[in-house]
Amino acid sequence: MQATVRSYDGAARSGTVFTDAGTVLNFGADALAGSGLRLLRRGQRVQIRSSGDPPRITALTLATFPLPPDGVSP
Repeated sequence: MQATVRSYDGAARSGTVFTDAGTVLNFGADALAGSGLRLLRRGQRVQIRSSGDPPRITALTLATFPLPPDGVSP
């Protein structure tokens, strides 16, 4: 699924995204762990993987990069 970065705190490595469906989801440092990204900018397009109800982002990377395989840790 794709989304747009709504906010990002570089110190905490966490933030929020707007999904293309219009939902706001939070993400933590664990979602960035396998991406190799150091920072995100507001308005940046990203790919996300989420699971659960309510949805929790489990992986996040730039829209042009592939998501890491499920269950892979850095």
